[in-house]
Amino acid sequence: MKYLKVIAFTHKQIELKELGKLVICRENLTDKLHQVKTAFGISEIFYLATCNRVEFVMITPEVVNREFAHKFVDMLGIGLCADHMDTFLDAARFYEDKEALEHLLRTSCSLESLIVGEKEILPQLRKAYEDCKEAGLTGESLRMFMSCVVKTAKEVYTDTNISKNPISVVSLAYRKLRDLKLCTNARILIIGAGETNRNISKYLQKHKFSNFAIFNRTLSKAQQLADDLGGEAFTLDELKNYNNGFDAIITCTSCIEPIITTEIYTSLLNGETGRKTIVDLAVPNDTAPEVLTQFPVNFIEVHSLNEVAKKNLQDRYLELVHAEAIIEQNIAEFINSLKQRRIELAMRQVPEKIKEIRNTAINSVFAEEVQGMDQQSRDILEKVINYMEKKYISVPMIMAKDILINN
Repeated sequence: MKYLKVIAFTHKQIELKELGKLVICRENLTDKLHQVKTAFGISEIFYLATCNRVEFVMITPEVVNREFAHKFVDMLGIGLCADHMDTFLDAARFYEDKEALEHLLRTSCSLESLIVGEKEILPQLRKAYEDCKEAGLTGESLRMFMSCVVKTAKEVYTDTNISKNPISVVSLAYRKLRDLKLCTNARILIIGAGETNRNISKYLQKHKFSNFAIFNRTLSKAQQLADDLGGEAFTLDELKNYNNGFDAIITCTSCIEPIITTEIYTSLLNGETGRKTIVDLAVPNDTAPEVLTQFPVNFIEVHSLNEVAKKNLQDRYLELVHAEAIIEQNIAEFINSLKQRRIELAMRQVPEKIKEIRNTAINSVFAEEVQGMDQQSRDILEKVINYMEKKYISVPMIMAKDILINN
C-alpha cells in the first residue's frame, strides 16, 4: 500500500472556475497518461476529473511531492503559464500509503465533495478507473484498491443517512430551474449527452417536459438521449445552424473552450429578445462570459450552488461520524486482506515443494519399500500421504496468516 499515491487538485483549495484549466482533453488523454506512466516509473495510473476535482491516482515507488507534480503536470502539456502552475502546485494535496486510501474512500463516499451526500462521485470514480483500465493503464494493485473503494461507498450510502434527500449538483440545478417556472412545453436545448445531462434529463422527463433538441459531438449518443426524451438529435457542429428558437439551454461537455459564444447565442435566438435560461454544469463553463453581459440570461452554474452546498454540509454533519467509522473499519479490513494476500503470494510455492518431497519419498527414498507392499497397503499409504500433504499445505499458511495479522 505504500506505493499508492494521489495528486489532488480540489474545490477546497482552488476556485471551481480555475479547476477547468487542469482538465485534459479526452482525445489526447490516453496517450498523455501512457507518456507520463513510462517517464516517471509509474506502474499503474488513472485520472479523475469532475466538476470539483482533478486527481491522479497512481502506483509508484517515486516520491510524489511538489517537485514531482511540477514535472508531471508539465509533461502532460496542459499549457499552464508559470504563475498558474505555481498557484496550482501550492494548492495541490499529496497523499500516500494509508492516507491515500483514506482519501479515495472519503472521496467515493462524497465526504470530500462540494455537496456531501451526492452519489454522482462514485460512478464518476468508477468510470474514470474503468476507462484507464481499458486503456491498459491500470493493473492488479489498483483493482484491489478500487474494490475496497466501491464496497466502502456502498456501505456508507446504504447504512447512513448521508444521502437521504440527496442534493447533488444536478438536483440543485434542477431545483433552481424549476423555480423559474418554465412551462412543460418550453423549448429546451441539451448540449452534451454525458452522465450529468442524462441525469438532469431524468428530472425533466419526470416533470413532464417534452420539447427537446439534443446536441453532441457523437450523433449516436445524442440519438440515444433523444430517443429517451422523445426529442431530436443533432451533432454539435449543427448548433450554429439551429433556428427553431429556445427557452432554456442545458449544457455540460468536456470542451476546454466555450461552446456558447456570442455568435452562436445570437444565432440560436433567431431574432427573439426575451430573457432566456442557461444551465451550465461544465467545468470550465461552456458559456462565454460575454454572453452573460450582452444578453438577458438566467444563468445557473456549478459555482453558484456553493452556498446551498454549505448549508447541506451542516444539515448532514452528524452523518459524517457514522460514515467515517465505516471508512475506518474498511481500511482495517483492507489492511488485513493485504497481509493475507502477501502471505498467499509468499507461500504459493509451498504446494509445489510439498508435492516434490512426496514424489521424491515415494519414487526414490522409499521406492523399494513401497514396491514391496501389496496393493491394499499401497492404497492405505496413498490415503495417509494425501491427508498429510493437504495438512502440510494448509496448516503453515493458516498459522502464517494468524501470526502476521495478530502482530
